[in-house]
Amino acid sequence: MEKESLNRLSMLSHPQRLAVFRLLMRRYPDEVPAGEIADALMLKASTTSVYLSALNDAGLIVQHRVGTSLRYRARIEAAGELIGFLFTDCCRGRPELCPPSLFSGLKGAKTMADTTYNVLFICTGNSARSIFAEAILRDLEGSRFKAYSAGTKPGSELNPLAIEMLISKGHDTSNLRAKHISEFQSPEAPKMDFVFTVCNRAANEDCPAWEGQPISGHWGLPDPVKATGSLAERRLAFQQTYGAMNNRIKAFAALPLQTHNRISLQAAVDDIGADHLEGTA
Repeated sequence: MEKESLNRLSMLSHPQRLAVFRLLMRRYPDEVPAGEIADALMLKASTTSVYLSALNDAGLIVQHRVGTSLRYRARIEAAGELIGFLFTDCCRGRPELCPPSLFSGLKGAKTMADTTYNVLFICTGNSARSIFAEAILRDLEGSRFKAYSAGTKPGSELNPLAIEMLISKGHDTSNLRAKHISEFQSPEAPKMDFVFTVCNRAANEDCPAWEGQPISGHWGLPDPVKATGSLAERRLAFQQTYGAMNNRIKAFAALPLQTHNRISLQAAVDDIGADHLEGTA
């Protein structure tokens, strides 16, 4: 175990290999094509291939062939093993000497409190997918959750077809607007209990860690804003995205949060992201 852990630490001591691993951790449970990784990190294809091969050999990631291409996913078990190797004997068994922030995130046995939870959905433009999520959760379980959305590069207006779709489903859109994530990163902002990325571009970005270490997940869905064709075809793309998001939000809202601890709840959130629920509503 020591030899394996030292090899993994050596792999992650290289800044760009570490960047690849961190991107795949943010995208978990997605399996990401090498080309998308290269584009997101602005790396050459050949360089990316070398880094992925090294990380795979070290057991930090896994690869899966889909047709003629390879896709890559982080091995979160390996990350846990590495943390365990580093900190099992931390401070010679005296945790009061260790940084409080380290142990606050490792208290996985504690169950979730019976409270109202703040949930933030992040996308790039904050004009469709994250807005769908905010409106759906707000109207489905407004007494249990306070739903918010934001974008890493939001536009000035919401997408008209997204608003049209929400109105057709009976949602009130009067208070919805595009917002930058910085609104939720100030000391005055509400403390988030859950943070979800709902598009790949936002998940690929290396954003600052959220205060309070909220449970996070990646629920990437296709961007209906990029749909082409006739008006009917574009409306269908928004309908499909709304339906898939609606299914995921319902699955999330149905989780018995008070019976979960952080570890089991994180696994449940990841399962919802892994199950590419399709449908229309």
